Amino acid sequence: MKKKSSDKINLLAEKTHWQEMAVDILKQAQQQGATSAELTIGSDVGFSVNVRMGEVDTVEYNRDKGVGITVYFDKRKGYANSSDTSPDAIKSAVTAACHIARFTTEDPCAGLADAALMAKDYKDLDLYHPWHIETEQAIVLARECEDLARAFDKRITNSDGASLGTSQSINIYANTHGFIGSVSTSRHSISCSVVGQDASGMQRDSGFTTARDPSDLESVAKVAREAAENTVKRLSARRVKTCQVPVIFRADIASSILGSFLGAISGGNLYRKSSFLVDHLGKKVFSDHVQIYERPHILKGLGSSPFDAEGVATHDRDLIVDGVLQGYLLSSYSARKLGMQTTGNAGGSHNVLIKTSNDDLAALLKKMGTGFLVTEVMGQGVNLVTGDYSRGANGFWVENGAIQYPVDEVTIAGNLRDMYQHLVAVSNDIDHRSHILTGSILFEKMTIAGE
Repeated sequence: MKKKSSDKINLLAEKTHWQEMAVDILKQAQQQGATSAELTIGSDVGFSVNVRMGEVDTVEYNRDKGVGITVYFDKRKGYANSSDTSPDAIKSAVTAACHIARFTTEDPCAGLADAALMAKDYKDLDLYHPWHIETEQAIVLARECEDLARAFDKRITNSDGASLGTSQSINIYANTHGFIGSVSTSRHSISCSVVGQDASGMQRDSGFTTARDPSDLESVAKVAREAAENTVKRLSARRVKTCQVPVIFRADIASSILGSFLGAISGGNLYRKSSFLVDHLGKKVFSDHVQIYERPHILKGLGSSPFDAEGVATHDRDLIVDGVLQGYLLSSYSARKLGMQTTGNAGGSHNVLIKTSNDDLAALLKKMGTGFLVTEVMGQGVNLVTGDYSRGANGFWVENGAIQYPVDEVTIAGNLRDMYQHLVAVSNDIDHRSHILTGSILFEKMTIAGE
């Protein structure tokens, strides 16, 4: 317990140091003529270990820190950053930012977020849980994870290794409105990837767990089993003939489908007219039964934060209600470009949840009947301008609600606009390893390009 208390005190002492530095930097910017200014200070410390075939592959320690300062001379903006936090380096960065601002073109949308929107009296979201684990212990856990995965089945013939990582960080945001906020966070993970082989060839798959609190991590045995089972299930994969069938995206893959939706309603894409959801506020985007929420204040949440990257207070929001788009994801800059108000999403979305049904994945498969279960996607074939979706995929062919055999080397294609409108159901197998919290998603029909 003494060690934990000591580490906590050291962190708080460092946080105080950064806050004092933030106040001084803002004063320097104003003394050099800036009409307003804002800054971020980040400090991160952690380490990771990787083992492969029972041997230690790498041990990496990191200690990173940096300052980013943005100054405004009325509507002209300058930015500079420095990984050197010595007084002389900071002074040079402030001078550089001010110099840049004097020569940039005026932008009527530039400037700090409104002072009235700053976060006040925000609560602790329980995001900081350092893992007091020694390097030797981490190696033992990683090695145990890989050993269990390799021993799971005689068809597991090789390994890409197992890893364990832990980090903790302090992030400070301050501006000349008088706002200064800090958030301390931690994140830990264990992962494993193995290779299986049979007469048909080799397949590779993995398993992982990640959490703010090390006590919330899955056991190494469960990670190992996930990696090994996923790999073995993929052996003897086949191709399928080109067809149009219902498709289920497994929960860990489904988050990417919702991620495309979040990108399409993000301010930068909207004001640039590079989204298929431009001017869709108040319009039907998903099936009538779909509800999507943003919940930034979930305790220990991977996407939780009391304020955004501009100090604006975050709050619960409904993004989709009964299939209808209720709001965008806006920073103060993109909001001004659109003639709107920031939604507290400078820096991106926070915890995003989609309402699930009472069905588990097995029930969702039965609902689908015959179709394709996607367990891996590859490539970058998502066009947010048109909504066109085309990616390489692996998964399983399903008939009469039961998995028949693994499938690889196919392409799945559709259009996100149509896919969202024909979302059939979301199962309750929520994957908590992302800030996008969703179960597996069944879509009415997509094209599977195979033989």
